[in-house]
Amino acid sequence: MHDIIIIGGGPGGYMAAERAGHAGLNVLLIEKQTLGGVCLNEGCIPSKTLLHSAKIYDSALGGEAYGITIDGATLDHKKVIHRKNKVVETLVRGVTALMKANKVTVIYGEAQIVCNTKVKVNDEIYDGKHLVIATGSTPIIPPIEIIKDGLIRDFVLTNREILDLEEIPDNLVVIGGGVVGLEMASYYNSAGSKVTVIEKMDKIGGAIDNDIATILLKSYEKKGIDFKLGTRVSAINGNVVVFDGGEIEADKVLLSMGRKPRIDGFGLENTDVFIENGAIKTDKHGKTSVSNIYAVGDVNGRYMLAHAAYREAEVAVNHILGKHDAMRYDAVPSVIYTSPEVAFVGETEETAKEKGIDYAVVKLPMVYSGRYLAENASPDGISKVLIDKNHRKIIGVHLIGSYSSEIILSACIMIEKQMQVDDVKDIIFPHPTVGEVIRESIFRF
Repeated sequence: MHDIIIIGGGPGGYMAAERAGHAGLNVLLIEKQTLGGVCLNEGCIPSKTLLHSAKIYDSALGGEAYGITIDGATLDHKKVIHRKNKVVETLVRGVTALMKANKVTVIYGEAQIVCNTKVKVNDEIYDGKHLVIATGSTPIIPPIEIIKDGLIRDFVLTNREILDLEEIPDNLVVIGGGVVGLEMASYYNSAGSKVTVIEKMDKIGGAIDNDIATILLKSYEKKGIDFKLGTRVSAINGNVVVFDGGEIEADKVLLSMGRKPRIDGFGLENTDVFIENGAIKTDKHGKTSVSNIYAVGDVNGRYMLAHAAYREAEVAVNHILGKHDAMRYDAVPSVIYTSPEVAFVGETEETAKEKGIDYAVVKLPMVYSGRYLAENASPDGISKVLIDKNHRKIIGVHLIGSYSSEIILSACIMIEKQMQVDDVKDIIFPHPTVGEVIRESIFRF
């Protein structure tokens, strides 16, 4: 009898296993492919490896603005892919070692839930006091002509295939202007592709702040990426993508229209777990409608982000251990790791209005930071802070510019701890840093 059986070895699954094993519980982790899940193997880590190479290449090409001239700089895509694979392999070995160090039993195979306390894998049935479902998500395949029934042609790619291309396509069409679409558009644009992004919404970046989305769009357009907003793709005929009002030829097409929870194929129907809007419904502890079953990560449909899965896993294990813990979803950060970087946490103006919050906005150019101005030849970034006027609390922070992915942590802490304006004013920020712009914003409230 295992204390916990975990289905899925991605961020939510392996974090739950590590924390439970460290606490002395008897843990069984079932993974059908490779530990690390989408994030480590075909998402967060490999994409950031590619983007870092592109960032170095772009810096080399633009060095004259900083007094540096580099002749003959090239991007060797095959070497970039080779390095990406080495990074992924190293981290997978690290997760494997982490499981061993915490005495987690790992079994590879297809899990099938038999009932609320039993799971079958490789013809063996295992009993568990608690079950943690961490099966992740799958790409959304749009119902456009020739892609119906999940058919992916050799030039129509998902996030998995785009990260393993051996050659740079001359013309890349990206269907979907969310995080994955923008990051891959950014890399392949730097690598030499002519990139066109087709997005059905009238803005890019999904839920990001409108002011940030506008700056990001202009930045991409300056680099030569073409955007067709408010546009839907209706068909792919041969190598031609057909959309509202036109068509375009492509050497490769990337589908990046989001992801959906993976709730099929592992026997969930054999439980009494409640499904809502295609996802497993959970409470603030990660618990489902069944008292001994938890769901963490993408499968619960709340935030499809690895760091959200990490925290959900910790909360679920703590709840199983009888410790007081709960998720605060208003303090989950999001990042787009392109150049410039985008990072945000908490309320946007749109969500604050929907909730009836009486808020103030303090918006400052990033050039209020001396370091930002010193390190950026095109200083067009901004910081945008939302403050609840009645309670004087920071409720949202939105950044576009260098180091945004690192700076946003301080904003997360402010929101997680429900800090007031005066609390932040008392904090000493190191100088010169780009993060000082948040403190400058607070002082202008």
